[in-house]
Amino acid sequence: MSFTRYVALGDSFTEGVGDPDPTLPNGVRGWADRVAAALTAADPATRYANLAIRGRKLMPIVDEQIDPAVALNPDLISIHAGGNDMLRPGVDLDALGAAYDEAVGRLVATDATVVIFTPHDPGASKFFRPLRGRFAIMAEIVRQIADRHGLVLVDYWRIRDYDDFRLWADDRLHMSAQGHQRMAIAVLDALGVAHDLQPLPVPDSIPSGAAENLRWTREFLGPWVGRRLRGTSSGADLSPKYPTWSAVPAVV
Repeated sequence: MSFTRYVALGDSFTEGVGDPDPTLPNGVRGWADRVAAALTAADPATRYANLAIRGRKLMPIVDEQIDPAVALNPDLISIHAGGNDMLRPGVDLDALGAAYDEAVGRLVATDATVVIFTPHDPGASKFFRPLRGRFAIMAEIVRQIADRHGLVLVDYWRIRDYDDFRLWADDRLHMSAQGHQRMAIAVLDALGVAHDLQPLPVPDSIPSGAAENLRWTREFLGPWVGRRLRGTSSGADLSPKYPTWSAVPAVV
């Protein structure tokens, strides 16, 4: 299959957090940029928009991103949403799934090919393991949404490569460059798009132990909890990386 008008919707997962590149908008690249670059390699006429912003919950994604995406008349849309909702206590997964289903229906009505993702399995993480049950339920809800609408499903839960912490960034919440590359491969494979992407080399080891846990708590966990208490978002002052059609930056 071939696509030349690709729009990516979502949160930090799709914006590219964890895959830093200071030369790019918002300072990140990410799997969606890597997918767009592969599509461009197949057809230089390809154009790309990325409306995702870190920290966004499902309903802000729906309210801010669906209409602009539809207006671009894409032939390929990806959406990942709900991850930030699931980190909140008391989340209603059935209501979340119903809202997600309705949003996806609006995207499917464009006749574009739509890609959706299950949540990943957090079982390997001591910090996020207590949330594994709600992630598993949401994964099944997303599979049902994909079946109902005939979507292209990337079953993140079943990609066991992500049990390897070397595919995660220092914040332990977002994928590293290696993780984003692996996701780009998964998306292209799910779409049936020929490509030459290969997994990126991973380090032999990653920092661990009490000192590393203290650093993580100070630099990431503390600020994250503080934002939750204040009701603020890490993406509050950010705009989409590529709000309208853009040429795709080459991956080097």
